[in-house]
Amino acid sequence: MDTMRDRFAHVLTRLLDEDPRVAVVLAEIGKDTFTEAVRRHPDRVVNVGIREQLLVGAAAGMALAGLRPVVHTFASFLVERPFEQVKLDLGHQEAGAVLVSAAASFDWPAGGYTHMAPGDVALLDTLDDWTVHVPGHPDEAETLLRHAVAAGDDKVYVRLSLQANTRPLPVDGERLRTVREGRAGVVVAVGPVLDAVLTATEGLDVTVLYATTVRPFDAAALRRATEAAGTDVVLVEPYLAGTSVAAANDALSDVPHRVLGLGVGRRELRRYGRLEEHVAAHGLDARSLRERIGAFTGAGTPLRLRPPSTHPEQVTAH
Repeated sequence: MDTMRDRFAHVLTRLLDEDPRVAVVLAEIGKDTFTEAVRRHPDRVVNVGIREQLLVGAAAGMALAGLRPVVHTFASFLVERPFEQVKLDLGHQEAGAVLVSAAASFDWPAGGYTHMAPGDVALLDTLDDWTVHVPGHPDEAETLLRHAVAAGDDKVYVRLSLQANTRPLPVDGERLRTVREGRAGVVVAVGPVLDAVLTATEGLDVTVLYATTVRPFDAAALRRATEAAGTDVVLVEPYLAGTSVAAANDALSDVPHRVLGLGVGRRELRRYGRLEEHVAAHGLDARSLRERIGAFTGAGTPLRLRPPSTHPEQVTAH
């Protein structure tokens, strides 16, 4: 299976052919995947070098000139380092762009903490009117990227990861999807953590919702799920733990409820290790999730690890 980032480069090259408004802005990282795109569209594929503030500023200028810029680099260099430009050049000027990140929270541990960005979605939450997509499979990444590019002049963030679920699910860029139904609580799995959540909740009487678009947050779907499954809600996100707790609280503000936010912890892990070791250290592996979800909802039993049992026919949309 190709990675989300492989699919991104392939799809965006096609979009450059199809839509004369589309432009690509790079800061060295990923330039080799756009060699053919540069040959075919040298005026709409721009590499600004290792200048991340200029990366976002140039994209804003393109947007103000009528183009639809797609901006790409690692998440730490796309959201965190040039945050002032994201805030002012895009937000303050009401200039739309599609920011597409790589490396997620810790996809490349050998790069060290400079190449990790567990706080990217939380940081964008301080700004107004951003759409945030977190695909869990390359097929979903392609669908959501096409949604993002076609979204007029909106400000959109697409968060790509090396981590991926085994199978894609239908996504529409808006709604939570019901993957499993139960009556002892609701678990919201975001993007590439779905497989681990399904394994962790196997045999538990909980509803599992799948989110690939987290902003705007689908409050209506969460409310409907809690009407049948109760108002204990667990959010499992592949970035900073608790990022969407406020959104869930707002969705249920008029009913008594409890929310547990699971995700990447604030403590910095100072050894490189492997990606899987970081997942386990932050409690995002299936066994750890089983313990924490079971304890919170009161539905816990020992975990017998098995492959997740998601099939397209089991998935329904709210």
